[in-house]
Amino acid sequence: MRVLVLGSGGREHALVRSLAQDPAVSALFCAPGNPGTASLAENHVLDPTDPQAVVELAVRLKITLVVIGPEAPLVAGVGDAVRREGIPCFGPDAGPARIEGSKAFAKEIMEAAGVPTARAHVCDSADQVSAALDAFGPPYVVKDDGLAAGKGVVVTLDRAEAAEHAAQCDRVVIEEYLDGPEVSLFALCDGEHAVALSPAQDFKRALDGDEGPNTGGMGAYTPLGWAPHGLVEEVMRTVVQPTIDELRRRNSPYVGVLYAGLALTSRGVRVIEFNARFGDPETQVVLDRLSTPLATLLQACAVGNLAPGTKLDWKPGSAVTVVVAAENYPGTPVKGDVIAGLDEADAVIGAYVLHAGTALDEDGLIVSNGGRVLSVVGTGADLAEARAVAYAATGRIRLRGARYRTDIALKATENRVS
Repeated sequence: MRVLVLGSGGREHALVRSLAQDPAVSALFCAPGNPGTASLAENHVLDPTDPQAVVELAVRLKITLVVIGPEAPLVAGVGDAVRREGIPCFGPDAGPARIEGSKAFAKEIMEAAGVPTARAHVCDSADQVSAALDAFGPPYVVKDDGLAAGKGVVVTLDRAEAAEHAAQCDRVVIEEYLDGPEVSLFALCDGEHAVALSPAQDFKRALDGDEGPNTGGMGAYTPLGWAPHGLVEEVMRTVVQPTIDELRRRNSPYVGVLYAGLALTSRGVRVIEFNARFGDPETQVVLDRLSTPLATLLQACAVGNLAPGTKLDWKPGSAVTVVVAAENYPGTPVKGDVIAGLDEADAVIGAYVLHAGTALDEDGLIVSNGGRVLSVVGTGADLAEARAVAYAATGRIRLRGARYRTDIALKATENRVS
């Protein structure tokens, strides 16, 4: 199998790392990739949102499976173009990818499919925004209808802040606030059938104690020892399968990973949002624990051959990832600072570093090149050990102005998640 992964972040490095371990993969490529993927795959510089450029590269490299990492290429129709060329592709076409590309479309699908979710109003004017904020009250949840790189959501007690965020967006979805802990569940789909990966929990807020602005994710862990028994089966039955059934009914089959962001509320499981791709940084920990060969799974989905009732194998133990962010993230991050200590971090037993926002400077040194720069993964026999390993490795990395949360998975290790 000759596999091409599109993207350049920590999620893509995690995908490449996992795919490289599948004996079915004979050649592995990444476009555009980063300095981390370059050690495992052959990087190719291109714009992953350019369908024609992706198709031309895939044909030239004789690719037999394209794996689309980020959301922007999906919404841009890269999956459509690859499939038209006759190349198997893991990642939905632009039509079903609207489940992430438009929060309003996702709500429409959930309503039609009977999927439990927050009550919401789609707003196109200031008057509609004001009425929706009145209807739901605080905490206010305001979501940009379109793609916003994980930073389009504001959850606040401050009505003025909520209204200001809405005013900066062309169209917003305003929802009731959902209480309870959040869970991320990925389901691999072939258009008709789906299989769930291990649930994970990520941390969206920039600062310790879940304070500060929303980000693309500052850390994650799996498995969730506190999750209710039967949660995965319930979500597959009430959320994932009805959603892919509804999309198939609309002649828009969903092929790829369906990411369900969930709240375990006092009234039961509710969908916060759908994404049309692997979540970052949850992918980093979920794939670490997966022992079933990944490429074989993704290819089965891409060709519509995922066996009903597929069972996955998982490694024992836990995984925790801590995101090292650049100065000023999630604002305008500072780029170009040299990163030191990577080898020292990798030398910590049970830990490894995944690249996200990195690049090589003219001297061949690894420098920061984005907001979330690195994802440091720690593994262990249990969550406490994995967490200790992750932070031991994170502490060895040196990047001017960098910061990271110090409380990833802390509540779970102290049995304080409820």
